[in-house]
Amino acid sequence: MTRIAVIQMVSSTDVNTNLQEAARLIAEAADQGAELVSLPENFALMGLHDTDKVAIREKFGAGIIQDFLATQARKYGVWLIGGTIPLEASIPNKVRASCLVINNQGQCVARYDKIHLFDVQVSADESYCESRTIEAGQQVCIVDTPFARIGLAICYDVRFPELFRCLVAQGATLISLPSAFTAMTGKAHWETLIRARAIENLSYVLAPNQGGRHANGRETYGDSLIVDPWGHILSRLPHGAGVVYADLDLNYLQTIRRNFPTLDHQKIACQQSSI
Repeated sequence: MTRIAVIQMVSSTDVNTNLQEAARLIAEAADQGAELVSLPENFALMGLHDTDKVAIREKFGAGIIQDFLATQARKYGVWLIGGTIPLEASIPNKVRASCLVINNQGQCVARYDKIHLFDVQVSADESYCESRTIEAGQQVCIVDTPFARIGLAICYDVRFPELFRCLVAQGATLISLPSAFTAMTGKAHWETLIRARAIENLSYVLAPNQGGRHANGRETYGDSLIVDPWGHILSRLPHGAGVVYADLDLNYLQTIRRNFPTLDHQKIACQQSSI
């Protein structure tokens, strides 16, 4: 079995401060034996304004945040799922919200750009329009690791089960979902959605979340979760910064898939080109 960890943060408006906090938590995870560690969405910056992330965007393959991930992975000999970082887009005033997977040698082995953008009216006083500053991705992403075949998704993606079914159709046994769920939507839907994606896809789900009040006034829900293929919550952190752990047991996963073969009973095939 492999020990896996998710990190919960309450990221600030200062990149250096956030990277220092992430480094502390990655070190803690590694010290507890974690071999795969996942950071939350926007771990390096929760800006005062949506455009703040555009100001710190990096070219893919070079930049302070990407160098940080590579250094931490090498230093502790862990695989890192790098939450999201703002990478250059094809439009000058936008970014790609990109999740990078870094192996234990510090090499980037996968990149997923968030497909579904959070353009919603949460309440009369709270609304979001990610498409103003984020350019949507178009490609589903799977990565092979020594531990599992991992499917990548980000936050709002969780509301689109067809994406997850495409990941599983390509062999995913573990799905990573770095998030920054709002307090209101998190209270209503977070646990239900995470457990549903695990159950219907008979997969482990890692769901690191932001979890507290940020300088921009936004409150994120927290409750970072690790859920097994039967929907059991293996570990959770309700609020604040920290790390939670679980053991990844692929023999257990294969037993569940063999005894309860819902994936084999699927009648409507995933149309990957439609994502």
